[in-house]
Amino acid sequence: MNILKGFIVLLLLLFLTQCGFFNDKTDEKPLAKVQNEYLYLSDIKDIVPFNMDPQDSISFVKNYVNNWVQNKLILNTAESNLKPEQKDFEKQLTDYRNSLIIYTYENELVRQKLDTIVSEEDISKYYEENSQNFLLKDNIVKVIYVKTPLRTPNLNKIKSLYVSDDEEDLVSLRDICEREAVNYFMEDAWLVFSDLLREIPIKTYNEEVFLRSNQHITMQDSLYNYFLNIKGYKIKESISPLSLEIENIRNIIINKRKIELIKKTHSEIFKDALEKGSFEIFMD
Repeated sequence: MNILKGFIVLLLLLFLTQCGFFNDKTDEKPLAKVQNEYLYLSDIKDIVPFNMDPQDSISFVKNYVNNWVQNKLILNTAESNLKPEQKDFEKQLTDYRNSLIIYTYENELVRQKLDTIVSEEDISKYYEENSQNFLLKDNIVKVIYVKTPLRTPNLNKIKSLYVSDDEEDLVSLRDICEREAVNYFMEDAWLVFSDLLREIPIKTYNEEVFLRSNQHITMQDSLYNYFLNIKGYKIKESISPLSLEIENIRNIIINKRKIELIKKTHSEIFKDALEKGSFEIFMD
């Protein structure tokens, strides 16, 4: 009952403060005081969530008030124990404000003028010129992978189709997989080999040796048949394929353009001010 009563009071105070009932804080009952500073409900009305249940709302306000008191006490203690020069942050605040203004201006400049369209030609050219910067962190593979229950109607057909490179055979295999497979992968895309091993109960202590020594793998456990055709692989620390690096390269190119745009703008501002005599440097 006390919680409900407190919640009703809290809602009433919030309603009154938001409706402008309290025109002067002297009309309000303070929530807390530290020395000559007061905290009123109207000070925190915008941060009190209205979707909380009564108990949580009361707890929220109490926690906020306690934190406010503690922070004020610590701040007052710090103020009284520091020398005036230790509390002078005017230069730092000015520098911080200036940095924020420049940062905001540069972001707006980038938003308005940065060319974010990166062509396939741009990506291919960057990849060719910087391919040594794109080294694989994992072994990767291109595969055809099929997982079926032990009793599968087209088991023999799957065995003959999964090793084929013929397009019609792969269409037939995909049709069977859609009807009978527990899981399968037939995309022309690179996979991290260690991720694939989580799907297939292959035991190997050396992935590189396994990849160099195996291409077509058929195996089963107590529940499933597994078929794996390793169509291609790349060993870690070798150059990563372009298809895996497209987004990475696109972001690199856009970031380089961003840096160049900002640098060019800075230079133009300086050049324009120099021509107009907008500044002087008093140094020999």
